[in-house]
This record gives sequence, C-alpha cells and structure tokens, in this order.
Amino acid sequence: MDYQELQKIKNKYDIVGADPALDRAIEMAVAVAPTDLTVLVSGESGVGKENIPKIIHQNSRRRNGKYFAVNCGAIPEGTIESELFGHEKGAYTGAIEARKGYFEEADGGTLFLDEIGELPLPYQAKLLRVLQSGEYTRVGSSKVSKTDVRVVAASNVDLAYAVAQGKFREDLYYRLNAVQITMPALRNRGEDIHLLFRKFCADFSEKYGTPRITLSPDAVNLLLSYRWPGNIRQLKNIAETVSALESFDAKGSRKEIGAAVLAQYIPKDGPSMLPVTVERPGSSMSDADKQEIFKALYSLNSEVARLRSIVEGGQTAASANQNHQEPAQIAENREDIDIQDERDFSITAASEDLIRKALEKYGGNRKKAAEELGISERTLYRKLPPEFRTQRTK
Repeated sequence: MDYQELQKIKNKYDIVGADPALDRAIEMAVAVAPTDLTVLVSGESGVGKENIPKIIHQNSRRRNGKYFAVNCGAIPEGTIESELFGHEKGAYTGAIEARKGYFEEADGGTLFLDEIGELPLPYQAKLLRVLQSGEYTRVGSSKVSKTDVRVVAASNVDLAYAVAQGKFREDLYYRLNAVQITMPALRNRGEDIHLLFRKFCADFSEKYGTPRITLSPDAVNLLLSYRWPGNIRQLKNIAETVSALESFDAKGSRKEIGAAVLAQYIPKDGPSMLPVTVERPGSSMSDADKQEIFKALYSLNSEVARLRSIVEGGQTAASANQNHQEPAQIAENREDIDIQDERDFSITAASEDLIRKALEKYGGNRKKAAEELGISERTLYRKLPPEFRTQRTK
C-alpha cells in the first residue's frame, strides 16, 4: 500500500499518527478485508482497536451489509445468549415477543465482538459452533437457523494466557485467531503522542470556540515521557480538560502552556499507574529475588555458627561477636552452606519435640495434648515421636 492510499484511510477513519506499527496494523486490515477469515484484534484498552473492524468491513465484499459492534463485557450474563442468537416469544419471563439476535441481524454483514475475553465459558461453545458451521438456535426454540456473518473479535487481555488458565476455550481461541492484528500502545508511538494531543485540542477549540492550546518544548517532553496507561482515551481526556480550564483567560488565538501547568493534569506515574506484570506458570525467579534468598541463608549460617561457638565451644557472647562475620564476608569465603551439627534443626524434629513435651505434660493423653497444641488428634497421631507410637491411646 502506497503512502496516499494509507493516508486516505487514516483521514476517513480519523486516525492520526505515522508510527510503523500503526501503519502495519492498517495495511493488514486492508489486506485481509476481501477474505472471510476471522480476525482477532489485540492491544491494550484505549488504543483504538475499534477502527480495525470498520476498515475491514468497508473494504470487504460485505460493505453493503450491516455492521454491528457488540461489547461482550457489557452484556449481562443472563441475556448474552438472547442478545447473540435471539429468542422466541415466551422463552423466559419478560420475552413478550420474538427477537432477532446479532448473528441473525448481521446476516451477510460483519459482526465485531469487542472484549471477547469477557464471554463466559458456557457461551463460548455456542459461539464456536456458529463460527464453524454458521448454525445457531434461538433461546426457546429447537429450530436450527443458519447465518453468514464475518466475525472480527477484539481483546485487551492475553487470550493465550486465558486459555492456559482455563478461562477461555482453546479451540475457540484458534478459530478466532486466523489472523491477528496488534494495535500498538500509545507510549510506544513516539511523536504520535504530540500529534494526537494537538488534534484533540484543535477539535475542542473548534467545537466550543475557545482559543487553541499549544505546548512549550518542555511540556512536549513531559507529554512524551509519561507512560499513558489509558492510551489514546486518556490522552484525549487530558487534552480536553487542559483546553477547557487553561484557555478561558487567553486574549489571543492561541495559548502556550509549559510543563509546570501541564503537570497539574497528568497523574503521577507511580507504581499503581504502571501496567501490571502477571507471573505466568513456570516463570523463573528473578536474579534479585535469588540474591535476597542467598543473603538470608548466609546470614542464617553466620548466626548459627556464632551460637554454636557459644554453646559448645565455651566462648562468651562478647568473644563470639568478635569472631562474627558479616554475610558478605561469608559469601566471599564460602561457596555453599555447610552447617555441621550433630543436632537436628529440622522442622520435623521441632514438631516432634513440641508433641513430646505436650504428651509428657498430660501423662500421654493425646486428646488433651492435641488441644494444647491446637491440632486434631489425627494430625497429632501422624506426627507422634517414635517412642509414643506403640503406647495405647489415653
């Protein structure tokens, strides 16, 4: 696709930016449009995923058919099946007349299923059926109907991860993911951020007749350095808020604001504003975590060695402290932990010792000993020291 064709599409759908990843997403949408392949649009919330299915529909042979956009996450669970596939009169309380579902209404056209990851599992099987065969059944009917619909789905969650967690059907995922188009996050689009901000300010100025807001160089740098977790939607809200509150006292046609003023409208980029990283099953421990564990183990080794010297070597606490090494010193002198002691410091031994003392306190009465320890008699029996296992229960 040449530059003019690409720019024509951007102008038609009010898309601003020259980021290569954005251009690639648009080119893929145009390329796949003439086919009937199912398309999955991925990307964070607020990146403009809704433009892709519109481009696909308008450049397909279905352009004269109907186009519907359905937010799967906004439909109450109890009415999802009815909304998608329709219902017969009297199918449930309140169904006073028959109603067509989106798959029936969009016959011959395109259906955009947004937030597909929010669709409950019981309805995913029904969606898979209509995608594979075009067949569906209205709620309250036994008649199988057919439809010819092009489906484009979108999700702001990782569906592959949802599959691994058992929250999304694997067969439906692969059926939807015939072609995947990824929309880039705003923070990765460089100078597009300032272009979009200027556009939103210009639109606001034209709509309300206010002076247009412009940014000083330091304000532009602040704009580009922010992470924009809410992407284009968040940027638009801030641009409109700044335009509304900072242009009212301007005398000229434009008003330039600096970083100090703009910073008042941009949320602090603290930990709560950053995208959350979710550890997936099988992920390895970070080097920082390993280092902390090693330091704790070395510290424990040092303390045990110091106490051993006091108890068994006859040293005083003061002399032991003089010989005490810091964990870092131990780490330099020793490659592993080797605590040589004839006594058993294990948790099992400590547990048996507590049980032994409780039984001795109550003359071998296991019920009272269990109550003293706050455990059941069955648990107590499993953890009995060897010398008490042959005794009769008291």
